[in-house]
Amino acid sequence: MVRVEDTSMHMGDADIAVVAALMGEPARAKVLMALLDGRALAASTLAAEAGVAPSTLSAHLARLVDGNLISVEVSGRNRYFRITRPAVAEALEALARLAPTQPIRSLRQGTHAEAIRRARTCYDHLAGRLGVELLDTLVNSELLVVERSQDAISDPVLGAGRIQRYTLTSAGKRRLADLGVVLDPSSRRPLTRYCLDWSEQRAHLGGALGAALLTRLIELGWLNRCDRRIIKVSNAGRDGLAAEFGIILGP
Repeated sequence: MVRVEDTSMHMGDADIAVVAALMGEPARAKVLMALLDGRALAASTLAAEAGVAPSTLSAHLARLVDGNLISVEVSGRNRYFRITRPAVAEALEALARLAPTQPIRSLRQGTHAEAIRRARTCYDHLAGRLGVELLDTLVNSELLVVERSQDAISDPVLGAGRIQRYTLTSAGKRRLADLGVVLDPSSRRPLTRYCLDWSEQRAHLGGALGAALLTRLIELGWLNRCDRRIIKVSNAGRDGLAAEFGIILGP
Protein backbone atom coordinates (compact mmCIF):
# COMPACT_ATOMS: atom_id res chain seq x y z
CA MET A 1 0.00 0.00 0.00
CA VAL A 2 1.35 3.42 -0.97
CA ARG A 3 1.05 6.10 1.65
CA VAL A 4 0.23 9.54 0.26
CA GLU A 5 1.52 12.34 2.44
CA ASP A 6 -0.47 15.54 2.68
CA THR A 7 2.25 18.07 1.88
CA SER A 8 -0.14 20.96 2.56
CA MET A 9 0.36 20.26 6.28
CA HIS A 10 3.94 21.50 5.92
CA MET A 11 3.13 24.70 4.01
CA GLY A 12 2.17 27.98 5.62
CA ASP A 13 0.74 31.20 4.24
CA ALA A 14 2.30 33.00 1.28
CA ASP A 15 5.38 34.99 2.29
CA ILE A 16 4.71 38.13 0.24
CA ALA A 17 7.45 40.03 2.08
CA VAL A 18 10.11 38.11 0.13
CA VAL A 19 8.70 39.17 -3.25
CA ALA A 20 7.90 42.67 -2.02
CA ALA A 21 11.51 43.14 -0.92
CA LEU A 22 12.78 42.05 -4.33
CA MET A 23 10.43 44.40 -6.19
CA GLY A 24 10.69 47.27 -3.72
CA GLU A 25 14.32 48.25 -4.23
CA PRO A 26 14.32 51.22 -6.69
CA ALA A 27 16.89 49.86 -9.16
CA ARG A 28 15.26 46.43 -9.26
CA ALA A 29 11.84 48.04 -9.67
CA LYS A 30 13.10 49.94 -12.72
CA VAL A 31 14.53 46.73 -14.16
CA LEU A 32 11.20 44.93 -13.77
CA MET A 33 9.25 47.81 -15.30
CA ALA A 34 11.66 47.91 -18.24
CA LEU A 35 11.03 44.20 -18.81
CA LEU A 36 7.27 44.52 -18.52
CA ASP A 37 6.76 44.31 -22.29
CA GLY A 38 7.86 40.67 -22.27
CA ARG A 39 11.00 41.14 -24.34
CA ALA A 40 14.52 40.14 -23.30
CA LEU A 41 16.91 43.05 -22.71
CA ALA A 42 20.67 43.10 -22.34
CA ALA A 43 22.25 43.78 -18.97
CA SER A 44 23.82 46.98 -20.32
CA THR A 45 20.41 48.27 -21.41
CA LEU A 46 18.92 47.48 -18.02
CA ALA A 47 21.79 49.25 -16.25
CA ALA A 48 20.98 52.40 -18.23
CA GLU A 49 17.28 52.05 -17.40
CA ALA A 50 18.02 51.58 -13.70
CA GLY A 51 20.56 54.41 -13.63
CA VAL A 52 23.26 52.36 -11.92
CA ALA A 53 26.67 51.01 -12.90
CA PRO A 54 26.75 47.57 -14.60
CA SER A 55 28.72 46.17 -11.67
CA THR A 56 26.05 47.35 -9.24
CA LEU A 57 23.23 46.04 -11.40
CA SER A 58 24.81 42.59 -11.61
CA ALA A 59 24.01 41.93 -7.95
CA HIS A 60 20.42 43.16 -8.42
CA LEU A 61 19.93 40.93 -11.45
CA ALA A 62 21.27 37.93 -9.56
CA ARG A 63 18.74 38.48 -6.77
CA LEU A 64 15.86 38.77 -9.25
CA VAL A 65 16.97 35.57 -10.98
CA ASP A 66 17.29 33.73 -7.66
CA GLY A 67 13.80 34.94 -6.77
CA ASN A 68 12.45 33.52 -10.06
CA LEU A 69 11.13 36.92 -11.15
CA ILE A 70 13.39 37.09 -14.20
CA SER A 71 15.38 34.56 -16.20
CA VAL A 72 18.69 34.91 -18.00
CA GLU A 73 19.62 33.83 -21.52
CA VAL A 74 23.22 33.78 -22.72
CA SER A 75 24.10 34.67 -26.32
CA GLY A 76 27.81 34.82 -26.98
CA ARG A 77 29.33 37.20 -24.48
CA ASN A 78 26.04 38.91 -23.73
CA ARG A 79 23.37 38.10 -21.18
CA TYR A 80 19.72 38.89 -21.79
CA PHE A 81 17.01 39.00 -19.15
CA ARG A 82 13.24 38.66 -19.30
CA ILE A 83 10.31 38.27 -16.90
CA THR A 84 9.73 34.60 -16.15
CA ARG A 85 5.93 34.35 -16.40
CA PRO A 86 2.70 36.33 -16.76
CA ALA A 87 2.04 36.26 -13.00
CA VAL A 88 5.06 38.53 -12.43
CA ALA A 89 3.72 41.06 -14.93
CA GLU A 90 0.27 40.90 -13.33
CA ALA A 91 1.80 41.65 -9.92
CA LEU A 92 3.66 44.66 -11.34
CA GLU A 93 0.50 45.96 -12.99
CA ALA A 94 -1.38 45.58 -9.70
CA LEU A 95 1.34 47.49 -7.83
CA ALA A 96 1.21 50.24 -10.46
CA ARG A 97 -2.47 50.74 -9.64
CA LEU A 98 -1.57 51.35 -5.99
CA ALA A 99 1.57 53.39 -6.52
CA PRO A 100 1.69 57.21 -6.66
CA THR A 101 2.61 58.74 -10.00
CA GLN A 102 6.10 60.09 -10.49
CA PRO A 103 6.43 63.88 -10.82
CA ILE A 104 6.95 65.20 -14.34
CA ARG A 105 9.86 67.61 -14.50
CA SER A 106 10.48 67.93 -18.23
CA LEU A 107 8.71 67.97 -21.57
CA ARG A 108 10.32 64.64 -22.42
CA GLN A 109 8.89 63.01 -19.29
CA GLY A 110 5.47 64.47 -20.06
CA THR A 111 5.55 63.16 -23.61
CA HIS A 112 6.54 59.70 -22.38
CA ALA A 113 3.82 59.69 -19.71
CA GLU A 114 1.14 60.53 -22.26
CA ALA A 115 2.41 57.94 -24.75
CA ILE A 116 2.50 55.14 -22.19
CA ARG A 117 -1.07 55.91 -21.14
CA ARG A 118 -2.24 56.02 -24.74
CA ALA A 119 -0.98 52.57 -25.72
CA ARG A 120 1.58 50.23 -24.17
CA THR A 121 2.32 46.58 -23.59
CA CYS A 122 1.37 44.84 -20.36
CA TYR A 123 3.76 41.90 -20.61
CA ASP A 124 2.58 40.37 -23.91
CA HIS A 125 -0.79 42.05 -24.44
CA LEU A 126 -2.11 45.52 -25.21
CA ALA A 127 -2.84 48.03 -22.44
CA GLY A 128 -3.53 51.70 -21.99
CA ARG A 129 -6.44 53.58 -23.56
CA LEU A 130 -6.16 51.62 -26.79
CA GLY A 131 -6.15 48.28 -24.96
CA VAL A 132 -9.23 49.24 -22.93
CA GLU A 133 -11.04 50.52 -26.04
CA LEU A 134 -10.21 47.35 -27.97
CA LEU A 135 -11.70 45.16 -25.24
CA ASP A 136 -14.81 47.35 -25.10
CA THR A 137 -15.20 46.97 -28.85
CA LEU A 138 -14.85 43.19 -28.74
CA VAL A 139 -17.57 43.04 -26.09
CA ASN A 140 -19.88 45.55 -27.77
CA SER A 141 -19.54 43.65 -31.06
CA GLU A 142 -20.40 40.42 -29.21
CA LEU A 143 -17.13 38.83 -30.22
CA LEU A 144 -16.57 38.37 -26.50
CA VAL A 145 -19.35 37.76 -23.99
CA VAL A 146 -19.01 38.99 -20.42
CA GLU A 147 -20.13 36.46 -17.83
CA ARG A 148 -20.78 38.12 -14.48
CA SER A 149 -21.11 36.38 -11.15
CA GLN A 150 -23.86 37.86 -9.02
CA ASP A 151 -22.15 36.54 -5.89
CA ALA A 152 -18.89 38.26 -6.83
CA ILE A 153 -20.66 41.55 -7.53
CA SER A 154 -22.37 41.53 -4.16
CA ASP A 155 -19.27 40.47 -2.24
CA PRO A 156 -16.56 43.17 -2.20
CA VAL A 157 -14.12 40.75 -0.60
CA LEU A 158 -13.75 38.89 -3.89
CA GLY A 159 -12.59 42.05 -5.63
CA ALA A 160 -12.98 43.40 -9.16
CA GLY A 161 -10.78 40.76 -10.78
CA ARG A 162 -13.37 38.06 -10.10
CA ILE A 163 -16.46 39.96 -11.14
CA GLN A 164 -16.40 39.07 -14.80
CA ARG A 165 -15.06 36.52 -17.23
CA TYR A 166 -14.77 36.88 -20.98
CA THR A 167 -15.82 34.08 -23.33
CA LEU A 168 -14.93 34.06 -27.02
CA THR A 169 -18.07 33.52 -29.11
CA SER A 170 -18.34 31.52 -32.33
CA ALA A 171 -18.64 34.79 -34.24
CA GLY A 172 -15.56 36.04 -32.43
CA LYS A 173 -13.56 32.95 -33.40
CA ARG A 174 -14.49 33.40 -37.07
CA ARG A 175 -13.80 37.13 -37.06
CA LEU A 176 -10.40 36.82 -35.42
CA ALA A 177 -9.46 33.85 -37.62
CA ASP A 178 -10.28 35.99 -40.67
CA LEU A 179 -7.96 38.63 -39.26
CA GLY A 180 -5.23 36.01 -38.97
CA VAL A 181 -5.14 35.73 -35.18
CA VAL A 182 -3.64 32.33 -34.36
CA LEU A 183 -4.49 30.54 -31.11
CA ASP A 184 -2.52 27.55 -29.87
CA PRO A 185 -5.08 24.83 -28.99
CA SER A 186 -2.50 22.96 -26.90
CA SER A 187 -1.71 25.97 -24.70
CA ARG A 188 -2.54 25.55 -21.00
CA ARG A 189 -2.72 29.29 -20.54
CA PRO A 190 -6.22 30.73 -19.97
CA LEU A 191 -7.69 31.97 -23.26
CA THR A 192 -8.95 35.22 -21.76
CA ARG A 193 -8.02 36.98 -18.59
CA TYR A 194 -9.38 40.04 -16.83
CA CYS A 195 -6.58 42.58 -16.40
CA LEU A 196 -7.31 45.89 -14.67
CA ASP A 197 -5.43 48.67 -16.42
CA TRP A 198 -3.45 50.77 -13.94
CA SER A 199 -3.73 54.04 -15.87
CA GLU A 200 -7.34 53.69 -17.04
CA GLN A 201 -8.71 51.79 -14.03
CA ARG A 202 -10.74 49.66 -16.41
CA ALA A 203 -10.22 46.23 -17.92
CA HIS A 204 -8.02 45.34 -20.86
CA LEU A 205 -7.68 41.87 -22.36
CA GLY A 206 -4.95 39.52 -21.17
CA GLY A 207 -4.50 35.76 -21.50
CA ALA A 208 -3.60 33.81 -24.61
CA LEU A 209 -6.12 35.71 -26.74
CA GLY A 210 -4.80 39.10 -25.67
CA ALA A 211 -1.25 38.01 -26.51
CA ALA A 212 -2.23 36.51 -29.88
CA LEU A 213 -4.19 39.62 -30.84
CA LEU A 214 -1.29 41.96 -30.07
CA THR A 215 1.08 39.69 -32.00
CA ARG A 216 -1.16 39.79 -35.05
CA LEU A 217 -1.66 43.55 -34.98
CA ILE A 218 2.12 43.97 -34.91
CA GLU A 219 2.53 41.46 -37.77
CA LEU A 220 0.03 43.47 -39.83
CA GLY A 221 2.08 46.59 -39.24
CA TRP A 222 -0.83 48.30 -37.50
CA LEU A 223 1.05 48.60 -34.23
CA ASN A 224 4.76 49.11 -33.63
CA ARG A 225 6.76 48.46 -30.48
CA CYS A 226 8.83 51.40 -29.27
CA ASP A 227 11.17 51.90 -26.35
CA ARG A 228 10.01 51.34 -22.78
CA ARG A 229 6.77 49.46 -23.54
CA ILE A 230 5.24 52.21 -25.68
CA ILE A 231 3.10 51.10 -28.63
CA LYS A 232 2.57 53.42 -31.58
CA VAL A 233 -0.19 53.10 -34.16
CA SER A 234 0.87 53.35 -37.80
CA ASN A 235 -1.17 55.08 -40.51
CA ALA A 236 -2.18 51.65 -41.78
CA GLY A 237 -3.14 50.78 -38.21
CA ARG A 238 -5.43 53.79 -37.93
CA ASP A 239 -7.25 52.69 -41.07
CA GLY A 240 -7.25 49.01 -40.06
CA LEU A 241 -8.50 49.59 -36.52
CA ALA A 242 -11.26 51.82 -37.84
CA ALA A 243 -12.35 49.35 -40.53
CA GLU A 244 -12.03 46.17 -38.47
CA PHE A 245 -13.10 47.32 -35.02
CA GLY A 246 -14.63 50.75 -35.49
CA ILE A 247 -11.93 52.33 -33.31
CA ILE A 248 -11.36 55.96 -34.34
CA LEU A 249 -8.17 57.35 -32.87
CA GLY A 250 -7.63 60.97 -32.08
CA PRO A 251 -4.70 63.02 -33.37
